[in-house]
Amino acid sequence: MIAPIFPKNEKHRQIAVEKYGLLDTLPEESYDNITSIMSYICDVPISLITLLDKDRNFLKSHHGIPFNESPREISFCGHAINSDDPITIITDSRKDERFKGNPLVDDHQAIFYAGAQLIDSDGFKLGTLCVYDTKPRELTSEQKDALLAMSKQVVNLFEQRYQNLKLTQLSDKLEKRNEDLKKFASVVSHDLKSPLANIISLTELLEDDNKDKLNEESLQYLEYLKTSSYSLRDYIDGILKFYKSDDIIKDGKTEIQINHLLEELKRITDSEHKARFNISANVEQIFANETALMQILINLITNAIKYNSKPEIVIDIAITDEENFYNFVIKDNGDGIPKDFLHKIFDLFTVVGVEDRYGNVGTGIGLATVKKIVKNLGGAISVTSTKGVGSIFTFSISKT
Repeated sequence: MIAPIFPKNEKHRQIAVEKYGLLDTLPEESYDNITSIMSYICDVPISLITLLDKDRNFLKSHHGIPFNESPREISFCGHAINSDDPITIITDSRKDERFKGNPLVDDHQAIFYAGAQLIDSDGFKLGTLCVYDTKPRELTSEQKDALLAMSKQVVNLFEQRYQNLKLTQLSDKLEKRNEDLKKFASVVSHDLKSPLANIISLTELLEDDNKDKLNEESLQYLEYLKTSSYSLRDYIDGILKFYKSDDIIKDGKTEIQINHLLEELKRITDSEHKARFNISANVEQIFANETALMQILINLITNAIKYNSKPEIVIDIAITDEENFYNFVIKDNGDGIPKDFLHKIFDLFTVVGVEDRYGNVGTGIGLATVKKIVKNLGGAISVTSTKGVGSIFTFSISKT
């Protein structure tokens, strides 16, 4: 018997084998189907998908035999991956010097062998798709073509698995990164809000105690300090809401009465009764995540009120119950959104730079949070707007 030699690129070939994460895995139907089909096509009792490991031949699929590995030094496939031919065929192993005294031949009657190399996209020969018989024989040209075609399909399955592994690793990495960002946002929020509240309180105290002592310019500086502090507070709160928005999805769904929902919205967003609401709905109640839905609607309606310089603020709210989604339309007669910003209005930290009716500029976090929540609810959101006429926000949430 002559043991197969290791290829010259064995170190890198071994790395290529290991990257697919297939060694020592359990049988899988997709691979077993292929070996079953090849056994039928080639009219042989045994068909295998093999991977050449350091000192063994691991059988990812083994049709016709009970074991899933054998020593590499006695493997037929070890010789096959060293061949320049895409298919290695051994008509009668008993007449081949390489296999005299081989236990696979003497004990298991591995007389006929045909193996097609499994070659990955980098050119590494990972193993074979092979067939065995207990008697000498030949393969037809059609059977050879089928063996080659199926060997490529096996490699495709390997590559799909590798891509899935990479996607899973990337997903895990992004999830950890997101968790780290949430923790960071929480810590920063806690550490900044306390001294920021002190700054605001001290500024207001200083202003009240010195109204008659400070000149107009000094009072204006205090007002700037208060305004900047409020903006920073809103920015910190917005960041925290953005990174905690995933958590509200865990609240689950409840029955929501539409009339109650809309009354709550008006109470929260329009305490000064600046707006006129026109409401229409083709359903009296919906089954949804109330906390998440309220956060979406509060943000959109608050913006509709803040960014409206008209004498009368008009907000139209329409809710429709469709087959798979609840659809919402929030229309206002506000100042509108510049055309150049429409395509990025939902991007984090994107601000139009326009002051609201109270003289404040947005943080660019609110609409990004809205889009994130809508997406987590299985829906989508879009906007159309005309400068000086108003905006229409349309979003959906999935029923499932």
